This record gives sequence, structure tokens and C-alpha cells, in this order.
Amino acid sequence: MKTKLPTAAITDEFPGELETAVQAMADIGMTGAELRVIFGKNILNLSDEEVERARQIVTARGLQVVGLSSPILKCVMPDGPELDTRFQHDVFASKHTYEDQPQLARRAFQIAHATGARIIRVFSYWRTVEPEKCFDRIAEALAGLARDAAQEDLIIGIENEHACNVSTGAHVARVLEAVNHPNLAVVWDPANAYVSGEIPFPDGYRKMPAARIAHVHAKDCHLEGHQPVWGPLGTRDVDWKGQIAALLADGYQGYVSLETHWSGPNNNKFQASVICGWNLRGLLAA
Repeated sequence: MKTKLPTAAITDEFPGELETAVQAMADIGMTGAELRVIFGKNILNLSDEEVERARQIVTARGLQVVGLSSPILKCVMPDGPELDTRFQHDVFASKHTYEDQPQLARRAFQIAHATGARIIRVFSYWRTVEPEKCFDRIAEALAGLARDAAQEDLIIGIENEHACNVSTGAHVARVLEAVNHPNLAVVWDPANAYVSGEIPFPDGYRKMPAARIAHVHAKDCHLEGHQPVWGPLGTRDVDWKGQIAALLADGYQGYVSLETHWSGPNNNKFQASVICGWNLRGLLAA
């Protein structure tokens, strides 16, 4: 079965050994892999030897590394407003601070070249109670990253993350207007926008310039109170059918990449990712 868009996954959404994860991904028909936590370490903490080993494991299954799910700008912004304590800070084996960001970016560029990844995912600092007051400094940081990435022929992808200051399509649109640089693009996550109080499709999506979406993350949930309850992709509150149709109509040709989040039947996260991977394939069936 062919899919209308290529599919990928963040490999550690399939718990266990990397070899097992990429085999499951290949069996589903995925052709891309995003690297986040490998060999129990955040991707940016791997040695050169470990990076090469990961690349070989991924490519041996016929997949290509399409992006690095880095923790860049997933930290506290110094002298900013108070943190919004409603949101969990998922660090994925990363304990880096604001002071570490320049070296993280340099390492991300090195690993991207070593693996063939084109997109480096970044964030917008941990969410504060006054995100608006953080905007100028976020834009400045992203502009600097984009300029550096241009020298490396790479793309910086700002992800809308509900635990960070840029969390919705509306926020993303403002960032892109402020930083009109060809090497800054969007990692669009409709479910994150939904958790942030936005209707991701059509509302949030239509606020952004579709041509600057470089990558899409796929997961699904409903809300109980203000808390997300993750579930099988395509069965909860995100309008994935409408979103995919719009991406295709707007000429999107990038990957749709699984970021399961759901803990799965009987807390079997591996099985959850297999189920969601097949659901993604079904949603994108040609």
C-alpha cells in the first residue's frame, strides 16, 4: 500500500532496542526516522561512534534519518516571567541549560551532517505565565539559529509545543512573520496546538503559511479538564483527515512523523506505536 505522503516516527516511541524499533517502523512501511533518545541518551549527547552506529542501524532497514528531535531552546529563559507550572517538562534524557544552547546547536549541526538529517527541531523556552513578554527574545534566538543553519545548508524547525511559549498555529505565524528567513521552518504538531486551547485544523493551520511547514508530527488525544488523554491516532479530537487533506491540497510533500505519546493497551507503549503507525498509514493511504 502506497501512502500519499512519506511516513516516519521518532524512534524511541517504539521502546526497546533501536534495531527493534526501526524494524517495526519498516514493517509498517515507514521510510524515515527521527532521532531523539538513542542508546539511553539524548541524541545530542552521543559520541561520534554512537551516532555512526545509529545511522547504520537505521539505514540497514532501508530508512533514512530525516530529522533530529533536539532539545534546543527547551530550557528556562533567564530573567523571563515566572514559569507556568501547569505543564510537564518532558526532557527526554536532556538536562541542558540556557548556557548550553550554543554548544548544543553546534553539536546538532555536526550530527545532522553525519546522519544526513535535514531538519533540526527546536523550541521556544519553557512556557511562562506571560508568553507574550518572551516573544522578542524567542525571535532573536530563532533568527540566530536560522542564520547559522544557512551556513550549514540545514533547516531549523520550530515546533509548537504546549509546554513552551510558542504553542499554537497563531503563535507560529507571528514567529514566522518576525523571522522571515528561508532556513526557519515549522514542525507542525496539531495535537500540541489542541492541548494549548486552539482548534488545530482548520483554525491554527490556516493562520500559518503552508509553504513554511517542513515537517508534521502526528499524535492524538482528547482533553479531560485541561489535561490531554492520549489515544490511538485518528480516533480522538484532532481532525486528522481534514488536516491531511489540507496538507495535500496545499502542496506539502514532507514527512508525517509519528510521536505516539499514548501508553497503549495494558501500558504496552511498543504496541501503541505499532497501532498508531498502522493508523497513520491508513490515514495516508493512496
